[in-house]
Parts: sequence; C-alpha cells; structure tokens
Amino acid sequence: MTDTATSTTASLNKFEKFKAEKDGLTVKGEIEKFANLGWEAMDETDRDHRLKWVGVFFRPVTPGKFMMRMRIPNGILTSDQMQVLAEVVQRYGDDGSADITTRQNIQLRGIRIEDLPEIFNKMHAVGLTSIQSGMDNIRNITGDPVAGLDADELFDTRELVQQIQDMLTNKGQGNPEFTNLPRKFNIAITGGRDNSVHAEINDLAFVPAFKEGILGFNILVGGFFSAKRCEAALPLNAWVAPTDVVAVCRAIVEVFRDNGFRANRQKARLMWLIDEWGLDKFRLEVEHRLGKAFLPAAPKDEIDWEKRDHVGVYKQKQPGLNYVGLHIPVGRFYAGDMFEIARLASVYGNGEIRLTVEQNVIIPNIPDSRLATFLTEPLLERFAINPGLLTRSLVSCTGAQFCNFALIETKNRALATIQALESELILTRPVRIHWTGCPNSCGQPQVADIGLMGTKTRKNGKTLEGVDIYMGGKVGKDAHLGTCVTKGIPCEDLQPVLQDLLIQHFGAKLKAEALVTH
Repeated sequence: MTDTATSTTASLNKFEKFKAEKDGLTVKGEIEKFANLGWEAMDETDRDHRLKWVGVFFRPVTPGKFMMRMRIPNGILTSDQMQVLAEVVQRYGDDGSADITTRQNIQLRGIRIEDLPEIFNKMHAVGLTSIQSGMDNIRNITGDPVAGLDADELFDTRELVQQIQDMLTNKGQGNPEFTNLPRKFNIAITGGRDNSVHAEINDLAFVPAFKEGILGFNILVGGFFSAKRCEAALPLNAWVAPTDVVAVCRAIVEVFRDNGFRANRQKARLMWLIDEWGLDKFRLEVEHRLGKAFLPAAPKDEIDWEKRDHVGVYKQKQPGLNYVGLHIPVGRFYAGDMFEIARLASVYGNGEIRLTVEQNVIIPNIPDSRLATFLTEPLLERFAINPGLLTRSLVSCTGAQFCNFALIETKNRALATIQALESELILTRPVRIHWTGCPNSCGQPQVADIGLMGTKTRKNGKTLEGVDIYMGGKVGKDAHLGTCVTKGIPCEDLQPVLQDLLIQHFGAKLKAEALVTH
C-alpha cells in the first residue's frame, strides 16, 4: 500500500489526526469565544495549530503575542489597507512590527488574541483577508511586482492571481474544499521576462511561453524547500492558455489533496508524489481532472532576462508615470513607517502599494511633475532608492527573535554584517546574500549568490550560533539552486569569510588596497 491519502487512520501523523477531528477552518466561527477565553485557557490544538487557518500563529518565543499572516495576492494593496495594518501594529507599541515576506506578503507581530474580532472587522471593511494562510493550505500567490506597469511585460498577472485566490479561498471567506491539503502548497505566475517570482521554487508555477504565435504558459511542478530536501520545479511538458490557468490550478491542487502522502510529514510535499508516480502519470491524472489533454510545452519559455530587483526610479508603460522601489532593510517596518508609506502612495501616486519577493516596497503611478518632490521625502533616507550593492540584495527570514524554529538570530545580524562589509569593500555589482535561521529555508539561501543557513556549531568546546554557506544559486534566466559549500562557520567568525568570498568570486576589492593603488 502506498503512503497516500488512503492510508489508515492508525498510520496518520498527529497533524492528520487533529485535522480529521476538526477542520481548521471551523475556528473562523470561534474567534469571539477565543477572545473571551484568552490564549492560556484555549484548547492547545486550536491555539497552536488551527488558528493558522485564519492566519493567526501562536509564537512560543513570545507567548501571548501572536503573529498574523495576511493574504496579499500579487503583493498589491491600497493605502487604505496599509493604513489599517499600521493601526493594528500601532496598538501594540514596541511589541508591534510588520515583516514583508519572500512571498510578497505581510506578517504582523505582537497581536493579542482578545483583539482578534475587532482586527478582523477592520480588515474585512477594507477587503483584507488572512484566511488559509498557514499550515496545510495554499500560501500567498505571487505574481509580477510590476504587472501592468512594465512596458516589456508579456502578460499582466494581476487578474489571474486574484482569480486563483478567489477560487481557492471562496473570495476570502474560506473554502473547505482546499483546507486539508497534505502539506503547504506554493503557486506563482510570472508574465515578465526576468522570473521575478522565482518560479523554480514553487510547487506550481506558470512561466510565459509562445505556442504557434499564441502567448500562454509552460507549467513547472514540484519545487520546494524543506529541512530534509530541496528541489527545483520540473517542467510538466504542458502548455496552457491564460483562460485555462485557474482550472489547471484547481485540478493540480485536487490531485495533490486526494493523493499526496499523509503518513510521513517529511514526504508530504507535491514532489514526493511526482517521484512515486512519475511525471507522465501525474500529468495524466491532472488531465483527467481537467477534462482535457494538455498541449505539449512550448520548446522554450520567454524567461530571457537577468533578474531585476525594482529598487530605484523607473518609467512605467503609461506615459508620464513612474514607479519607485524603496529598499526596506530585511523587510521589517513599524507602524510609523507603514502610515508614511500609505501617505506617500496617496499623495504622490494613486494609493497603490506593491511588495516584492525581495522584501521591498514599490510605489507606482507617480507623475513626472511630482517625482522630484517625492524623492526629497525624509522616509527615503531610511528606505533608500539607491542602497549599497550588498544592502539592496539582502534578504532575511524572521530569525530567532520571533521564530521558534530558528537556530540563530538573523535580521539584525544580517544588517550589521552587510554594513561592515560595505564599509570595507568596493563592489562593482550587487551580490545577493540571503539569511535563513534554520533548514526550513524561509530566507531561500539556495537561490542566492551566497546563502547562509543557521545552525549550531562548536568552537573551543562551546556551542555557538553558526551558518552553513551555500553558493551558486541563480535566478532569472537559467535559474537553478545553489549547494552547500561550507558547514558550521561560527557567526562571530563570519565576516572575514564573507569578505574573502566576495573578493574571490564577485570581484570585490578592499577599500584600503584600492586607496594604495591610486
């Protein structure tokens, strides 16, 4: 018997057992009760696990201060929505903050359980939802951050991403059809030429491709990172027209839901099912659900640009308008920052705000006549449009400050390390350095030029925070994953190691030496 959804109850892991007892989505109707009970009196499984179905995460590191993960399809929100998120964070003073994630999403920190009814009401009033954003659900659906703005784009991903979210979440109300997957599931659609969504690390991705002169998408399946295994997505040898994308998403998620492995949680991601079945059987099963056969994939896709980071000032395809990418150091901001971003988007643009997988913010639709004034705004001194070549490409997961899985502190350490390196080195191009606190790889070290994965290491008989170093990750065209090259470097010894890597592999020079040669 295979290790699939048909396994007996006896062989189910503890997560499958509690999902069988009570669907996670049922807690949506119990929020008032939880608010009155308080977090300490709640049923532990409701508190630690089922609340994630409404995007609320118990954090053992900060008990009583919950994290809330939004759903922001394609990373696009309005200034009114950002203002509401800022108000939520503001009520918690020093405990309140927000992080932009590597899925164009926002996570709020410091949330108290007693405030959930009011918070959900405020969010609902401006069209925000956090439904099905954690545990065994579809994560935030990513699309091109400059969709509809980019003169060179092939397809505007915004509407498709929204349609997929609406289908999977019942327009943000919650959809019981998709609340019990074997494990989490990531979907991305790119319509540009530079693979802005990192298609290769998603369970399901659509990349633009022409077939007989018609623009559609080639499909990739099975990409994922976990503590035990990391795999790039495989071509399904299938091409679809844009009008079929939503139906294909539904069919593939249903096949995964009904056949994915549920006994061993380490083998519960889509790639393990593809391993067992083979791509041909998997494609046939999806076609059966879809009710028609796929056309074979187009021989080549249109990902033929190097990856862009969208930090800086850029012309839009709309004459006389610009978008400006602000660098948010390691994606963290606070209530005051969020209010100010909302204000800038309203005063200078049309109230729209966009997020990128590099944890940055884009403010679009700024007229030429207002651009110079916009660039004098004080906020841009902290959220720069021309940061240093290491700073602009820095990505970091949450780290040990808030995450109980993290083995090391990441965000503050990442910033301090980069500032020190930029003070010592002259660089000629950006180098993408990604930090992740543990092997779950939320910071995606495998797609970086230099990836740093938190670990514990020993030095002089003591256990210290350290990193394993990954190199060779490539995004954009010819994307592929990097590999681990060095293990167990103590964090306290990391800076000179990184300095050497930057000099040897990325053309960096020591400032002191450069002064001598001149």
